[in-house]
Amino acid sequence: MLGALFERRGAYQQLFGSGQTFERATMAGPSVTETTALRLTTLYACIRLISDTVSTLPVDQFIRDDGQRRPFRPRDEWVTRPSMLVDRVTFWSQVVISLLLAGNCYVHIGRDGSGTIVELSVLNPMDVEPHLTAGRKTYRMLSSGRILQADEVLHLTDLLLPGAVKGVSRVERAKDALGLSLALEEYASRFFSNGAFAGGVIEWPTELTLEQQRQLQASWEAGHRGLGRSHRPAVLPMGAKFSAITADPAESQLIDQRRFAVEETARLFRVPLFALGVAVPGAVSYASVEQQQLHFMQHTIQPLVVKLEDAFSSLLSNPRTFLKFNLSAMVRADLATRTEAYSKALLAGYLSVNDVRALEDLRAVEDGDQHRVPLANIPLTDASVVALQQQARAAQALTAAGFTGDSVARLLGLPLAHTGLASVQVQPEVDG
Repeated sequence: MLGALFERRGAYQQLFGSGQTFERATMAGPSVTETTALRLTTLYACIRLISDTVSTLPVDQFIRDDGQRRPFRPRDEWVTRPSMLVDRVTFWSQVVISLLLAGNCYVHIGRDGSGTIVELSVLNPMDVEPHLTAGRKTYRMLSSGRILQADEVLHLTDLLLPGAVKGVSRVERAKDALGLSLALEEYASRFFSNGAFAGGVIEWPTELTLEQQRQLQASWEAGHRGLGRSHRPAVLPMGAKFSAITADPAESQLIDQRRFAVEETARLFRVPLFALGVAVPGAVSYASVEQQQLHFMQHTIQPLVVKLEDAFSSLLSNPRTFLKFNLSAMVRADLATRTEAYSKALLAGYLSVNDVRALEDLRAVEDGDQHRVPLANIPLTDASVVALQQQARAAQALTAAGFTGDSVARLLGLPLAHTGLASVQVQPEVDG
């Protein structure tokens, strides 16, 4: 019995490796695979939204020196062009799609004779089976039987259970929910293709042979079946009677079920409904959409980006460097909002004029690297002059009030020696 079980398991792996579709039946009926799941428009939209968002983010190689992050040059060539077969955006999109659909992403690492990475390619996750033997990972290609070593493959997982080697597939774990969505899609399609006319029973006053029944049914369907022939008037011969028994889609809760299926899929991929074009009553105001967008960035995009940064940083030639996606590119505001933010940053002194111009893709200007302080919006190097002016004003006021020059200088810590002469504004005491 166990032998037969393992034989069936081997056939299952061979079926995936051959590129065929292995049907995973669901409670609702339709089989769910990584390919058939894409027939769901909501799932397709979620995959496209997340993959397009991540793959279009700017990415660069950085190094941290004395606690400061700065671009590393010259950067590894694969950072700007990971694959020679596809462009950069398509490569990162394949990585994300593989993670979201299969729960695993296998990136084959191509090196030259010196060990330098020259090519990265995303493998079909259905064609790779990871193994862990004596603490060493290997990857077997199911279609060819080729064994790849750990240093030839970069393996990323969506969700990895403790003690597991292979990641969990969202499609596999949620196949019953997705199967119900597919069943609802199929039912709705069949309802409007086969049921566009009024379904029911044709009653005939006399006995009919089997052949006559078939002819009557074929004649009825020829005139009324299909969307183009719906609602056509019916003419029944010789006392025939038609009794409609069509089910109402609203009564069968078809609409509510399909709406819930959309929410279920969006929940699976942590995508807000507004991003899928679904208007939820009471949740489509500007403030609510803004907060949902922030939630999407923090809890959907950022964890995925951090996972990519951590995994691909291990491939960089310099171990002190790391890969970084620029998430700020997602929150580029309108011109008025950006101008207000830049003004505050300039006044606070943490951005220079050239920093702002770089963010707007403008050329640097001369002396634009100086940072300014909020006091009078002057260069930071001149801040000591402004402080000295403030101390001088305080000293002048104290001296005018009758305090001696030396005591005022000591009190304010002025780096200047006093002449010892009384101020002309201070009148000497006159003996009476």
